Amino acid sequence: MAFNRSAMRPIWLILRELSANVQPKKGYFSRAYTMKPVFGHRQLANQIALSQVLLRGFSTEVSITEQMNLIKQLRERTSSPIKDVKTALVNCNWDLETALKDLRKRGVVLASKKSSRTATEGLLSVAQNDKKAVVIELNCETDFVARNDIFQNLASSLAKMALSTERPTLPTQEPFPFGSEYLENMKINLSHPKLSGETTVQNAVAEVAAIVGENVKIRRGYALSTSSHGVIVSYLHTSLMPGLGRIAGLLTLEVEDGNASHDALQRVGSSLAMHIVASKPLFLSKELVPSEALESERDVLKSQAESSGKSQMAIEKMVEGRMRKYYEEVVLLEQKFVMNDSINVKSLLNDLSKEVGSSVRIGNFLRMEVGEGIQRNFLKE
Repeated sequence: MAFNRSAMRPIWLILRELSANVQPKKGYFSRAYTMKPVFGHRQLANQIALSQVLLRGFSTEVSITEQMNLIKQLRERTSSPIKDVKTALVNCNWDLETALKDLRKRGVVLASKKSSRTATEGLLSVAQNDKKAVVIELNCETDFVARNDIFQNLASSLAKMALSTERPTLPTQEPFPFGSEYLENMKINLSHPKLSGETTVQNAVAEVAAIVGENVKIRRGYALSTSSHGVIVSYLHTSLMPGLGRIAGLLTLEVEDGNASHDALQRVGSSLAMHIVASKPLFLSKELVPSEALESERDVLKSQAESSGKSQMAIEKMVEGRMRKYYEEVVLLEQKFVMNDSINVKSLLNDLSKEVGSSVRIGNFLRMEVGEGIQRNFLKE
């Protein structure tokens, strides 16, 4: 009977008594333990170490209710899979902060392994003030992650941080392009419940990648600025929330008279930003179209016209007519205004100049779309 009662005792209780060097109170095992030890010192030490490992998995110091609460807290703070959360807590003896650090370390390692995977989805984040605007493309692998609030918080924080950074002095007001290497060592403040505090951009991107389980990277960014008399306007298409979207149109409007109505400039500028998103212009004016692009287009059009069998004079007229059509497709000032196709953008600016009583021109413009130019790989990674 004594043996049966001892056999029914939980193994973790026996191991606990062993590790604490306490003799069990009853049963066959108690009498065997009080006899001459069957283990040497080294064997006994190994048994005690094994018991401590097992006890950590079946902790009696942390109640089941508290264990479940710790798992829930760590899950909410990291968004990691429950299996990983529980493993980290067990390995760290149910210490929440230590388990959090352990998860982050392992997550950053996993994120680095995913960095070679193609990331064609993501968001554009825009931040601006009266005289400057910044747009950054942050990529991920799926649009599901692009809708994740942690990913969105990082995108917004990056644009705000870049806006507050002084851009290098340039001889013109041309858009200033930059990549991830320009930002990665800068300090960024994150304000998400699951990821907050100050860190470097590089670490922030790695931690978000670890949380969402995908390759996350900064692909590119641009900064635009305007003169003291100008305005800067932006528009985001398919915007999930203010400052975030998939297609962005930005432009600067320069005016000679500093007393000109900025309300009118902002109104027309907003319409032009939407026009840029819809019409996809490549160049601001005909003078800015590269000669190589013109010659290539002219050769293509000439070959097409010659196949018609018409006279040389007719062919030349056909080519010139199609070149005017080409300008209307790729040059912003020559394009038909999308909100009123009876006028082009150049005529719209002339009308605006009359309204504000001063000459208005477009200083620069920019159109960006998530994933453009990235070769998509549909094969399994």
